[in-house]
Amino acid sequence: MADLSRIGDRDRLRPKVGDEPHWQRLRAGCYLGFRPSRKGGKGTWFARAYGEAGKYLRKPLGDYGALTGNEVFTQARKDAEAWAEQVESGGIRAEKVETVADACRSYLKEKPGLIAEGVFRRHVFDDPIANVRVDKLRRHHLAAWRKRLENAPALITRNKGGETRTKSRARSTVNRDMVPLRAALGRILVPGPPNTDAAWQEALKPLKGADKRRDIYLDRAERKRLLESVDDEAGPFLRSMCLLPLRPGTLAALKAADFDKRTSTLTIGKDKNGKPRQIAIPANIAEFLTQQTKGKLPAAPIFQRATGSAWNKDAWKLPVKEAVKKAKLPSGVSAYTLRHCVLTDLVNGGLPVLTVAQISGTSVAMIEKHYGHLVGSAAADALAGLAL
Repeated sequence: MADLSRIGDRDRLRPKVGDEPHWQRLRAGCYLGFRPSRKGGKGTWFARAYGEAGKYLRKPLGDYGALTGNEVFTQARKDAEAWAEQVESGGIRAEKVETVADACRSYLKEKPGLIAEGVFRRHVFDDPIANVRVDKLRRHHLAAWRKRLENAPALITRNKGGETRTKSRARSTVNRDMVPLRAALGRILVPGPPNTDAAWQEALKPLKGADKRRDIYLDRAERKRLLESVDDEAGPFLRSMCLLPLRPGTLAALKAADFDKRTSTLTIGKDKNGKPRQIAIPANIAEFLTQQTKGKLPAAPIFQRATGSAWNKDAWKLPVKEAVKKAKLPSGVSAYTLRHCVLTDLVNGGLPVLTVAQISGTSVAMIEKHYGHLVGSAAADALAGLAL
C-alpha cells in the first residue's frame, strides 16, 4: 500500500483502472484512500470502513482544496477515522446516499418526525440544494440555501377563500428550520476544516440571541377572563392549554385512546422531541378529559372542532385572537403564551426542573434557559428564610 502521508510519494501515484483509489490502512477496518486527478488537479480523498453488515462502506472526502502540504493528509486522516467510528457504531448504514435529498430521506427513515419532514418538504426537496451531490457539497451551497430560507416568508394564515397571509421569517424560526438539515448532513458528513469552503457546517451555525424568552405572562385571573371570552367551539381546546404544559400541536394531535381514565394517565405519542411518553393526570384534569372523550371512538381527537376534525394552527389562531381582544389582553398573547404561563407556574411552584422538562416534552437545558431565572429567585427566597 502507498504511504499517503508523503507528499512526494503521493504526487508520483497514477490513476488506477476504474478510478479505484490508492488505499492506506490506518488501523483494522479503517482505510484512507487517494485518487489522483486525471486532469492534473489535486485529487480526491476517500474513507473506507468495515460496517455492521459485514462489508466495507466508502465515503468521498473531497479534495481539501484550501489546505496545502502535510495539512491535507492530517485533515483527511482525521475525517476518515471520525467517519469510521460512526460506521463501526452503527450510525452509518449501507445505503445509497448521493444527494442532499437522499441524505434527508435517509435521515427520516432513521429518525422519523413531523418537524423534520415538514422542513424538508417546504425548504429542501424543491430547492436547488436537493440535487447537490453530498461529496461535492461545500459551504457556499449551504450559505446560498440559508439565504433563500431567511428570505422565504413565514405563513400566518391560509383561509378557505384562498387568501394567504405571511410575514418575514423570524431569526428564531430560521434557527429551528436549519436543525433538521444540519442533523441529516451531520449523520453522513464529518465537519470540514474550519474557515474553508469544505466547512459545510459553518454555513448552518445558529444565529446568536435569536431565541429570546417569552415575556408575556397572564396571571390566573387573566387566563380565566380569556376562557370566558372564547367561543364554545374553541373553549375546551383553549382550556386544555391552561391545564397542561404541552405544545398546542401536541394537544391537537391527542386521540381519545391516549387518555386512560382507569389509571388517570395520558400518553403523548406525537411531540416535537419525537419520543412517546406517559404522564399522570390529577383528578380535576382527569375529570375534564373524561368529559371530552365521552362517547368518542378511540381514534377520534380528544379536542374536536364542530366539524369533527382536529384543531390545527390555522384553525385556532382566529378564535384565540378574538378572545384576546374581547378579554382586553395584550395583543401579543397567543396559544403558546398559555404554555409559557403553565411552565412558569410549575417552576415557580417548586417542581424540579427535570420533572417539568419530562412532562412538557422539552429538554432540561431549554427549561433552564427560559425559566432558570425563576429557579434563581426561588433559591434566593429559600436562602433568605435561613436568616437567624
